[in-house]
Amino acid sequence: MKKILLTSIFLMTIFSLQAQIRYGVRSQEQKPEEINIIDLSYTNPKTYEIESIGVVGANILDSAILGSLAGLNIGDKITIPGEQISRATKKLWDQGFLDDVGIYVTDVVGDKVSLIIYIAERGTVNRVNWVGITKTDESELNDKVNLIGKVPTNSLIKNSELIIKKHFDEKGFLNAFIRTELERDTIMRSRDRLTFIVDKKQKVNIKDIIIVGNEEFDARRIKGQLKGTNEKVRFHLVSNLIKGITELTPKKVGNLITKREKMELEVAKNYFYDNVKLNIFGGSKFEASKYREDKAKLIAFYNSRGFRDASIAQDSVYKSGENTLDVLLRIDEGNRYYFGDVKWVGNFVHSDEELGKILGVQRGDIFNQDLLNRKLNFDPQEDVASLYMDNGYLFFQANPAEVKVENDTINLEIRIMEGPQASINKVTIAGNDRTNDHVVIRELFTRPGENFSRSNIIRTQSELSALGYFNPETINPRPLPNQNDGTVDIAWDLEEAPSDQIELSGGWGGIFGFVGTVGLRFNNFSMKNLTKPSTWRPLPVGDGQSLGIRVQANGRRFQSYSLDFSEPWLGGKKPNAFSFNLNRSIQRNIDIRTNQQFGSFTVSSATIGLGRRVKWPDNYFQIQNSVTYMVYDVNNFGSLLGFDNGLSNNITFNTVISRNSVANPRFPQFGGTVMLTANLTPPYSAFNRDREYSDLELSEQFKWVEYHKWMFDASFFIPLPAKFVFMAKTNLGFIGQYNNRTGFSPFERFIMGGAGLAGQQGFILAQEIIALRGYEDNSIQPVDQQTNFRGGVMYNKFTMEVRYPVSMNPQASIFLLGFAEGGNTFNNYQEYNPFNLYRSAGVGARVFMPAFGLLGVDWGYGFDRLPGSNVPSGAQVHFTIGQQLR
Repeated sequence: MKKILLTSIFLMTIFSLQAQIRYGVRSQEQKPEEINIIDLSYTNPKTYEIESIGVVGANILDSAILGSLAGLNIGDKITIPGEQISRATKKLWDQGFLDDVGIYVTDVVGDKVSLIIYIAERGTVNRVNWVGITKTDESELNDKVNLIGKVPTNSLIKNSELIIKKHFDEKGFLNAFIRTELERDTIMRSRDRLTFIVDKKQKVNIKDIIIVGNEEFDARRIKGQLKGTNEKVRFHLVSNLIKGITELTPKKVGNLITKREKMELEVAKNYFYDNVKLNIFGGSKFEASKYREDKAKLIAFYNSRGFRDASIAQDSVYKSGENTLDVLLRIDEGNRYYFGDVKWVGNFVHSDEELGKILGVQRGDIFNQDLLNRKLNFDPQEDVASLYMDNGYLFFQANPAEVKVENDTINLEIRIMEGPQASINKVTIAGNDRTNDHVVIRELFTRPGENFSRSNIIRTQSELSALGYFNPETINPRPLPNQNDGTVDIAWDLEEAPSDQIELSGGWGGIFGFVGTVGLRFNNFSMKNLTKPSTWRPLPVGDGQSLGIRVQANGRRFQSYSLDFSEPWLGGKKPNAFSFNLNRSIQRNIDIRTNQQFGSFTVSSATIGLGRRVKWPDNYFQIQNSVTYMVYDVNNFGSLLGFDNGLSNNITFNTVISRNSVANPRFPQFGGTVMLTANLTPPYSAFNRDREYSDLELSEQFKWVEYHKWMFDASFFIPLPAKFVFMAKTNLGFIGQYNNRTGFSPFERFIMGGAGLAGQQGFILAQEIIALRGYEDNSIQPVDQQTNFRGGVMYNKFTMEVRYPVSMNPQASIFLLGFAEGGNTFNNYQEYNPFNLYRSAGVGARVFMPAFGLLGVDWGYGFDRLPGSNVPSGAQVHFTIGQQLR
């Protein structure tokens, strides 16, 4: 007790000798010299009235606010020394934006006192540094924390660290550690630099997903709904089986023997599932955002199966190892419900029968809330809203209400508010900086004065995408309704995308090896501005015309030149497409020793075409007609055509009937294309009935080429879950004769194999080159034993693909695919067998770049042997540039 008393007296003596109020002062040098500080004794406390409060050191902060924050006001009674000064100092420190705080007595007159609050301000953040993270994370976090110009208070820094932690939690780095360093700028004292040092550690994987409470669906099916939340790969089948055998007892063996076969199968399935998890492509990283999405999808899955009250009663995520965690989902399934009676209220335009047929719900069907909402509001096939909104009822609403729930049956009343028909008042377009307004306007199916139609908006969006001038992902129609006068304005927001293309391609095949191609295509050309250099950007653009120039060559041995032009709206009033094409190809026989030419084969052609859109059977159809005149000039060339010298003339009338309902040509997700092509020459043999063609020289027999050629192409696209798209395609073709006496010519035959690159022979003889991945280019071409002509007169090909979009960026659209296909070409009708196919399968990737068009690479495996080979074709890699595989 004596020691405590002596210690207390010693401390009081020290405080009485240093009786200054210096709350928060770190060093004597920090006090301004001009402040006259008065020392007051701690041993003699006295109450004073505050006469004045001054602030020193406030450059950024407001002096009046600082006094208020300290809790000191003029006129307040204050005991000095006392707790009021300590509390005031602490209040200022707690704000977090000061580096130093001190409160001093500067004057005492009677019972009045003057105070000075001395502060050293903390600067504002002028720079944020990041350590340990990627540039992408840095950019995202700068937007989230947004610290520049703010005072780095302790709470602000703590909140920023929490934001950073949450950011990495969302990406699966649950063990991420964040440390912050604050540094004063040595040049600008009022500026601070913050450095966030991040140690992301490893991503946390999900070891086990534990499902509890499920009775209607087993754990396998429930986990299948969690697309973004997957367990780690595991394979404990052998080790656990050995362990189980070693632990068998006679009693366990007896139980196994007495089980029924069905039960044994179920036990085996569960055992396999518990011990084997092959999740090679899905990934098992835990990401909070995907986990939240998956929980919502799981409830939607239950709702679609009639369990409308289903909920996740409990979900827990807890660590099961240093870098692993387990997920527990306790599900309250509730009862399964069924549709009862469905009553329509408020519908006058359409009858109950019409609406009920579209809804497609019968009493006793499993209750499906998602189906109900989809069939009422938006279904890709047919829904009630489209029935009304395609007829102008823009303000239509359909609200389903549960009027009675009896046991497991739900009776519905669907309350319709039809509203007035809305007509289109104004249509505006924006963002078409390069494309002229009339090119956009002529594609619109939404015109002023017409009734509003949701289908017409979707169709317009599809047509604008098909132009290729705008980014299809950002074409945005904005209906602006005005209920007061029953009208709607429609604003089309567009974003220009590059559409001109450079073609640089090459192929190794045909009879002379490598063929290189250089081409330029201007897809939004303007012929009328060709003589107005002031409108060039850098060439005349904006009128939706197409101009193409193409050169192919293999040195002197093979050269081909083409020029084509098309105007999709000839005259500007109707969609009448005009086109023409000029082409000249020359193939030379050259002595490789002397480099002298000793023969040539020249092909010259001209095509002029006229087409238009038609409204029947629907307005997705087009008809394109053209006439082509082609001259083949053979000069001491050899037996490619069966004769060395001569001229062959090929005049064809070509008709193409097509239907295209694909919305986004770069990556179609639904819709399809159907095309029937007919190429017809005049029936010359009909005017020469007495002529015996078999007695003629081939040069005379083919002086006027005669045939009719038919091709059918169809492709369909079906969207699948998780952005996948299924594509099915069929290609068929055959060449016919008007007269069996004429025989088949060497022209226009079908050759198959590889990426579909033609080589010289294909170009010159106008042959159809059909791609078939997994086989070498042009390797499937039957030979006519009588004439030695190469290529078939019939072919078929079938393709299936599953596609997945990686990026839909307009500058580089990328998608991956897996394919299986089969095809063959036949030398005559008797040999034709649609099931006799060369089969292949593989994977590939496509990149659409505006400047180059479609770039592709495929790895395909051919399962069948080519003629003359004893082994399957095997693995092949194919490259395509600027073309679609046919």
